[in-house]
Amino acid sequence: MEIDVTIKLKQGVADPEGENTKKALNLLGFRTVHDVKMMKTFRLVIESHDEEKARIEVEEMCRKLLANPVIHDYEISVVRAGDR
Repeated sequence: MEIDVTIKLKQGVADPEGENTKKALNLLGFRTVHDVKMMKTFRLVIESHDEEKARIEVEEMCRKLLANPVIHDYEISVVRAGDR
């Protein structure tokens, strides 16, 4: 089973990488870009046939390692065969 975890900064937390990317895009002439947010996506391959148990395990991974709950929000989604 494959599960995607997308990590992003919480609303109100400074995103210097996103800001610098926006500035660089504007300097390159892409003036339609008004905001850029940096996110990370992890694709985890989990050995499980029980989607609920896999989600619970991935939730624990997020709390313990993948995300900092003070500054990050995260979204967990199961990758379906057609989404690969």
